Amino acid sequence: MKVISIIGARPQFIKVAPVDSALRAAGHEHFLLHTGQHYDFGMSQVFFDELQIPEPNVNLEIGSGSHARQTGQMLMGIEKIILDEEPDWVLVYGDTNSTLAGALSASKLHFPVAHVEAGLRSFNRRMPEETNRVLADHCSDLLFAPTQTAVDNLAQEGIQEGVHLVGDVMYDAVRQLGTVANERSSILDQIDQPPGGYILATIHRPYNTDDPIALRAILETFRETKETIVFPVHPRTARRITEFELNHLQSSIKSLISLPPVSYLDMLMLENNARAIVTDSGGMQKEAYFFGVPCLTLRPETEWVETIQAGWNCLIQPNQNGLGEALEKTDRNIPHPPLYGDGNASRKIVRILNSSA
Repeated sequence: MKVISIIGARPQFIKVAPVDSALRAAGHEHFLLHTGQHYDFGMSQVFFDELQIPEPNVNLEIGSGSHARQTGQMLMGIEKIILDEEPDWVLVYGDTNSTLAGALSASKLHFPVAHVEAGLRSFNRRMPEETNRVLADHCSDLLFAPTQTAVDNLAQEGIQEGVHLVGDVMYDAVRQLGTVANERSSILDQIDQPPGGYILATIHRPYNTDDPIALRAILETFRETKETIVFPVHPRTARRITEFELNHLQSSIKSLISLPPVSYLDMLMLENNARAIVTDSGGMQKEAYFFGVPCLTLRPETEWVETIQAGWNCLIQPNQNGLGEALEKTDRNIPHPPLYGDGNASRKIVRILNSSA
């Protein structure tokens, strides 16, 4: 069996790692097509190195740009590779422009498409990720859902054929690499912070970073928080802080430890040892849950509603008081049910692909 995986952004590198291991262990041919959506070392190459993913067979080197430019160039590049390679399956992951371009290219060429992490819904169509995931699901022949909620979402849209509840491949990755992070990461020594002695924060969504009022409010919220905040700064966020002339505000926050983008192993170490996590990332909400760390999500909604229902995640708006009050209320002494499978999602995916080829 020959499989092409289409990836392009940091979360997809994490998701493809356990799938790649499972495919190769089963003796299947796995062709990695990197669109180049994330292209700098801190957001791309370091992940391949740490996750032990083989070098991509092709890198389209699309780079940044508008949604139309990125998706259009991806469509042209992906179409050529699919026609040249003639795979049995095309795998797409998550909800990026690479996901949409891969699903559209393969479906229009009548090659079977499988969507890993299918069925997620924020029900906010202003998010480009929501459009990408909905369209990818409706283009796919196999839909690998991480949770029962995702299965239910698909059923509500009339998608029931080809749907498989397999668990979350990111949980596979955390289980496989959490121990490696403990052995290899020195990030806590570098920032001189003890386990449980800091809040981990990441911000990158356009509605938090592209609005100068929202971004200022987040930084001012950090300033009002009494605890140490470790803040790996996404390239988008760093650009906007400079563009909106907020560098002085950022540097004036004495409790803030700003870092460049960190590697996956370092991020796992920071997540596992944080007292709480503040983020607008979908993946980090899940990883916080995997590690049993309370999470505060700076968004009006989330795809990972199970974490909210379990009491381990809370949606808040960035303002002067909300974050501090929410941090004080975080609680680890509540039930922590297994929401995301048993850590074998990747092997289940490979078995289903093989039997459906």
